[in-house]
Amino acid sequence: MAWWSPAVAVAVVGGVAICFQSLFSGVIGSKVGVMESVFIVHAGGLLLSGAILAFLRGGNLAAWASPPWYTLGAGFLGVVIVGSVSYAVPRIGLASTLTLAVVAQLAIGAALDHFGWLGAALRPFDLPRIAGLLALGLGTWLVVR
Repeated sequence: MAWWSPAVAVAVVGGVAICFQSLFSGVIGSKVGVMESVFIVHAGGLLLSGAILAFLRGGNLAAWASPPWYTLGAGFLGVVIVGSVSYAVPRIGLASTLTLAVVAQLAIGAALDHFGWLGAALRPFDLPRIAGLLALGLGTWLVVR
């Protein structure tokens, strides 16, 4: 993979969006409550994605049952994500919340890659990857402490 590509740019935009969404969810959660924040965030997402799908005349929704059954739980995981961020940001701060969330994502992602579970591309652990995970652990401790 090239260091810079459209996919890399999209990933960076997604990371910026996660940062702002986390901040906004935390503010909403501290003002109206965690579950209320989850509802408000997902209602906004429903409206935007519905408008985009309407513009695309339904897209490929007819194929909704073609992915593996367990992937349909992604929406439930979105509730967990927004709920946990809405709860944590006002209590431990944005940087600590995002650092813990990112290191958890990377550690679980590395394990899923190593074993090839749930459709992840097989990419076994090697020494540089293990060293990187250990460095992330140290960095996380330095940010959160």
